[in-house]
Amino acid sequence: MDLLIAGGTVVTMDDEYRVVEGGSLAVEGARIVSVLEPGAALPEAAERIDASGMLVIPGLINTHGHVPMALMRGLADDMKLMEWLNEFIFPAEARNVDEEFSYWGTLLGSIEMARSGTTTFTDMYYFEDAIAKAADEAGLRAVLGSSIIGFPAPDFKTTDEALRAAEAFVVKWKGHSRIVPSVAPHALYTTDIEVVAKARELSRRYQVPFQMHAHEAQQEDEVVRAKYGETAVTLLEERGLLGPGMILHHAITLTDTDIALLAERGVAVSHNPESNMKGASGLARVPDLLARGVTVGLGTDGPASNNNLDMFEEMDTAAKVHKLFRSDPTVMPAREVFRMATRGGAKALGLDSLVGSLEVGKRADVVLIDLNQPELTPMYDVYSHLVYAIKGAHVRTVVIDGRVVVRDRRMTTLDEQAVMEKAREIQNRILASLK
Repeated sequence: MDLLIAGGTVVTMDDEYRVVEGGSLAVEGARIVSVLEPGAALPEAAERIDASGMLVIPGLINTHGHVPMALMRGLADDMKLMEWLNEFIFPAEARNVDEEFSYWGTLLGSIEMARSGTTTFTDMYYFEDAIAKAADEAGLRAVLGSSIIGFPAPDFKTTDEALRAAEAFVVKWKGHSRIVPSVAPHALYTTDIEVVAKARELSRRYQVPFQMHAHEAQQEDEVVRAKYGETAVTLLEERGLLGPGMILHHAITLTDTDIALLAERGVAVSHNPESNMKGASGLARVPDLLARGVTVGLGTDGPASNNNLDMFEEMDTAAKVHKLFRSDPTVMPAREVFRMATRGGAKALGLDSLVGSLEVGKRADVVLIDLNQPELTPMYDVYSHLVYAIKGAHVRTVVIDGRVVVRDRRMTTLDEQAVMEKAREIQNRILASLK
């Protein structure tokens, strides 16, 4: 074997939800070849990681974000979505976002994600080729979409340019072992339905994921209804655009009809509770979506609207906010929420045959969590701990595609200090541009 992770509490997230105390994972190349019970003969391996006293879990999957915006964390807060976008974020992006910004912002966000247990992330932003290059260098798995938006953007000034670039991006990265290209029109409140339809046709032609914002806030609904006379989901259905391979980000203001359409058409949803709470945008009807069989993943959204990329915090929030909203402590149980952050996210992105659980044949995306902490002692239930007690700072080691990317809380693939120094340099440039 190339790698043996030995003697931990292995949370497989397989169909039986097996938890193997004192279990081991054997990895050959990028794939898991054995999940070993305690007492089993352990194979020789080029590298052995002692996982005793640790939880061994599948890598977390962040199903929505704009990762380079790590460079704008805290730039504008405490305002309504449309004000935040139109008066602060879009102008700041127009003045500052370039290829360098997207590259270094992705490196910065990748460090935060990897060190807090995220092994796969989803992104839609500008200069996506630079984002793909940075994610590849960091060693993360990523589903990336070059944004198509209905006004002059930092990278492309027209939607025709953006569509051509999106196709070129898909062609360039399709078939990569970790980078999955997608097609990503921004939203119906910024981008005309005819452009969205062309983007959808592109995703179908190349058989890659399709992602967009939809039903993000009441303000968005008002804009879409004023222009088209119906909700985003019903408009997409009318145009024949709903279907498998599509993930809608936020999906807060869905009607019963909308939910039924998503279930019928096999459309997935990314739930982003912390960002939605911070913007007072509302709360997605996740228990209803799950009850109808809609696949739901968890996402942080961008670090300028969250303001962190810690999926453990997102799980904790997702579980608690729905209990409060429904006045029912039994909704969104911990195991279901952890599933959303692993298998649910993988299925939402079309990656469920590769990642999301620790099973033979799947990619070795593995996270080790150090339980030898006062706040994690004792442990009665692994899912309770994973959702309500563990934080990203408890992550010790991260393996992606069989490669150790984080060892003892330090990235092995990047110079963390150099990335932070560059981030401070870009911060100074942003501040100067806003004077």
